[in-house]
Amino acid sequence: MKNFRLLIVLVSLCSFASAQDFIAGEPLASVNEAGEKMTMSTNVKVYGSFHFTESCTFDPNKNLILAMNAGDRSEGAEQDGFVSLINPDGSVHTSKWIGTSRDGLELYNPLGSTVRNGVLYTVDVGYLRSFDLGSGQPLRSIEVPGSTFLNGIAVAEDGTAYISNTRPPELIYKVRSDGTITVFAEGGDIKVPNGVAMDMDGNIVVVNIGNNAVITFNPDGAIVRTEYAEEGGNDGIVVTEDGTKYVSSVRYGSVSKIRPGQKAEVIASGIPSAASMCYDPVQNQLIIPLNPNNAIAIIKL
Repeated sequence: MKNFRLLIVLVSLCSFASAQDFIAGEPLASVNEAGEKMTMSTNVKVYGSFHFTESCTFDPNKNLILAMNAGDRSEGAEQDGFVSLINPDGSVHTSKWIGTSRDGLELYNPLGSTVRNGVLYTVDVGYLRSFDLGSGQPLRSIEVPGSTFLNGIAVAEDGTAYISNTRPPELIYKVRSDGTITVFAEGGDIKVPNGVAMDMDGNIVVVNIGNNAVITFNPDGAIVRTEYAEEGGNDGIVVTEDGTKYVSSVRYGSVSKIRPGQKAEVIASGIPSAASMCYDPVQNQLIIPLNPNNAIAIIKL
């Protein structure tokens, strides 16, 4: 009897361990009445698969857009945020890549996101979370004490993350790869900070909802330059290799283009709830999530 009980315990432990194994979603397919899985043919295009997508990022190796989707935001709701994979033309590749199974996954309402050195980073209800870009496997979750609304994120080559905290206290956090957290910037032109990006020189670029300033800091926290988007209420920031900056305004629905040393110009307008956009260098296009509209917009450059 004692050996039998031991066997039951071992079986239960093995079952618990297997229940925690992470499973990534697969590309769109169907299962027919015979139980056979049929991959969707290439002449079919499906659009959608978004739920309050606030940010996106791009995987050049897979040539796919990664869209961060918020879960149910009501109080006491179960964690059900997810990441979908989107083809460059806006059609769906995988509806739920991260999130098809909740086993081994903690993801509630992912907002800002970025990719660096084979890792997907996102901020999510007070945490900096990271995932393996190849498999989707969760890697780390670092709590940011004192944060109230983590929003935009940029990550340096060494894995240091720069994260905006949009609600008071309005500031930019610096989270090192060893988990050390400090305040990187606050005050001055930091007015309801939102989008954060890295430029080609390793500087940190921040845009605000509260004004139209586009502030570039060096890694030591000193301001290198301040530029201005054509309109305020800004959410997203993209910096391309030639130093051109693109800024999306969630309040005005526009995209400003700032060439180095030149005045900003609006290159697109009338975009509803234009949120934290990303850049697809393969197709040379901007992808802009539209928040509650459950959609994305694509601007060819």
